[in-house]
Amino acid sequence: MADLPDRDPRQLRPSDRDRDRTLDILRSATEEGRLPMAEFHERLDLVYSARTYGELERITHDLPDTTRGAAPASGGAVSRAGKLGLAFLGAFTRAGRWRAARTFTSVTVWGGGTIDLRDAILDGNEIRIRAFAVMGGVGVIVPEDAEVEVSGIGIMGGFDHRANGPGRPGGPRVTITGLAFWGGVGTMRKRRKTPTDDTAAG
Repeated sequence: MADLPDRDPRQLRPSDRDRDRTLDILRSATEEGRLPMAEFHERLDLVYSARTYGELERITHDLPDTTRGAAPASGGAVSRAGKLGLAFLGAFTRAGRWRAARTFTSVTVWGGGTIDLRDAILDGNEIRIRAFAVMGGVGVIVPEDAEVEVSGIGIMGGFDHRANGPGRPGGPRVTITGLAFWGGVGTMRKRRKTPTDDTAAG
């Protein structure tokens, strides 16, 4: 049988890794303010319905790939500003020393997410978290000194309000809203771990 002529790579079916790469570009563009949240959701649907690599490529044709070569922050470094956490059949984590936007939106669908604010750098010392969990879960950890207002609701799921309450003078203000549908959003207070904790114990 004669060899078939080379096919256009754009006509090949994309792999899961190709879709994940496209998703990373969309997420980065949304965090940087290049892509409105409504359009992000529209393009997200296209990522999972694309049948060829060419269709997948067109989804990000007007967006730069700022994720290439990026390395995670380590040690005392501060990661880039974050305003979106997305988990679709997967998970995301925002923890450690990271710079959070004034409004942070998390969406989990058959996945999970963790938002730890204890070491986060907050714009204006306050943050509004919009958490949406559909057959998934999100855990929000706030420092003990924070003023917290939780107003999310659960439909055939749970939205934990136990972290609600006043904080201490100078503490951050955290507002948590959203929806848990066949899923859960948990909120909890935890003590900050500071260098003075170790020295005081000695």
